[in-house]
Amino acid sequence: MLVLSRQRDQTIMIGDNIEITIVDIRGDKVRLGINAPGDVPVHRKEVYEAIKRENRAAANVRPEDIAKAADVEKQKHANQAGTSGQG
Repeated sequence: MLVLSRQRDQTIMIGDNIEITIVDIRGDKVRLGINAPGDVPVHRKEVYEAIKRENRAAANVRPEDIAKAADVEKQKHANQAGTSGQG
């Protein structure tokens, strides 16, 4: 791991097109400004890990699970259509 010291308003470059600027320092919190191309996703690590977990879970869905979910949705819509004309 590369460890750098920076002060407020100083910037770190990653490659040619990602800039990380120290925006503010208050106590034990540092605010960072990140300027990156739109095609480069930028997430807090905990959000990134949650996305990875969700993607893995979605990849493990079996075709029969999708068919069952589709049947439930069809039944729900059929029930709503059957009751919406009453009243």
